[in-house]
Amino acid sequence: MSHGPLDAVRGVLLPRPDGSLSGPHDVLLEGGAVRSVEPSSAHVGGQVLDAGGRLALPGFVDAHVHGGSAVLDPAVQHALLRQGVTSIVTGSDGVGYAPSSAEGAAWAARYFAGIDGAHPGFDGGSMAELLATYDGATPVNVAALVPHGTLRRTVMGTAQRAATAAETAEMVALARQGFADGAVGLSTGLEYVPAAWAQEAELVALAAVAAEHGLPHVSHMRGYEDKAGPALAELFRLAAATGVATHVSHLHGPAAPIVAALDAARADGLDVTFDSYPYLRGCSILAMVALPTWLPLADPDATLALIDDPEHGERLRVHLAGLDELWPRVTLAWAPGLDPHEGDVAGHGLVDVAARWQVPPAQAALRVLRASRLRASCVFAQPPTGTAESVRLLAGHPAHLAGSDAIYQPVGAATDEGRPHPRGWGAFARFLAQQVRATGDWTWHDAAEHLSARAARRFGLADRGRVTPGAVADLVLVDPATVTDTATYDTPRTPAVGIDDVVVAGVPVLAGGELTGARPGRGLRPTRGRTAP
Repeated sequence: MSHGPLDAVRGVLLPRPDGSLSGPHDVLLEGGAVRSVEPSSAHVGGQVLDAGGRLALPGFVDAHVHGGSAVLDPAVQHALLRQGVTSIVTGSDGVGYAPSSAEGAAWAARYFAGIDGAHPGFDGGSMAELLATYDGATPVNVAALVPHGTLRRTVMGTAQRAATAAETAEMVALARQGFADGAVGLSTGLEYVPAAWAQEAELVALAAVAAEHGLPHVSHMRGYEDKAGPALAELFRLAAATGVATHVSHLHGPAAPIVAALDAARADGLDVTFDSYPYLRGCSILAMVALPTWLPLADPDATLALIDDPEHGERLRVHLAGLDELWPRVTLAWAPGLDPHEGDVAGHGLVDVAARWQVPPAQAALRVLRASRLRASCVFAQPPTGTAESVRLLAGHPAHLAGSDAIYQPVGAATDEGRPHPRGWGAFARFLAQQVRATGDWTWHDAAEHLSARAARRFGLADRGRVTPGAVADLVLVDPATVTDTATYDTPRTPAVGIDDVVVAGVPVLAGGELTGARPGRGLRPTRGRTAP
């Protein structure tokens, strides 16, 4: 079969709202969109992909993934498509490439070196210029959020204080331009600096810009697990003050109080959604996990100088002494800069590395942070308040949609450097295997809602997330009996199975489990404002 534009996908099964599956249908395509969906016929001609009775689902939308640079790497494209992900939302956690100056983009790449890395074709500029870098450059579509932290860094540097009215106005102007250029929302990362120093007046002013455009405020909250209650309350205050739709990033923690808070907010008329991933371990930069926010973490040089400053030594020692419960839960994922004689530490527990080096865990963490210049990342087990049952209950909530929070640094499936979290290779397939096949919590129609349609509606992508006439022909063919994840914490770069054929804008991008080389992906702009998921 040619890998040019298709005229039809033949012999698919379609999930129905009542939980049943249709008989065989043909999805007829024209100009990269769905022209019609009809009972199968032997007379379908032209360029045809034979589904052989597999399920046809709308291309999955990853609502939270650190792929703004990684998506240009074929190994990452393969990892995404083998899970059925055809569109990603980037710029999460308040750190992104645009809108920014050259210095701002370089800061974002440096600060999030272990999360996003540097974009190889973008060194600062407008949101429109960033989105243009994806047009025809990847098989996967890319949407982007206006990143509050990058705006704050651009306007205020790393100042550890509230913004003035003039500074807030400057951030608002930058945000407005970002939305005008095609952003799908505003992101804040309130556990990361410099956003951690923002007060509510600043956040209200920026959330109001998102509300003006009918698009969401997407937030990494000030805390999770036992801190989720107060953190959610802050977001709900912003929503009540501005009318903004609110979306919580990678929500995890004890399900009962979280669900109660979500349900109460929605009953009060707030438009609230969240994403989650089906794992009990998270991943971030080690500096965010281990160091206090009174350090200027957005400025690695200044932070490293203060770490070694005797005047701050006692204050830092007291902070680190309070993390004894954390250290056994931390596994190093990427630790660049260490001397070879210190050994390979990626994939090893911090406590084990400390024992090998014959130092306390806090000192081992500081050694890794110094050597990596704060770039090091880690995988960490959630505290006991996060349980498998909580993950399952949150995934079944009507406000839930899927986000992997994937981190692909260092990029490339062929490299042995680093031991990333497996969610970048398995999250969406794992949802299908667990929520549909193992527990029956979702029907296949539910799966399409959680993995595609709700995110498309949340981010204003009205022509995606459905297999109906007029929709963009982003299609995933799923073998319902075999789809599952195979990536583990020991072997994280292993692709999912059960999805071997994927179509983007009517063009096959994955065939027989391999990339076709076609690159119909583009930078996505909202096609309309808010529609409640």
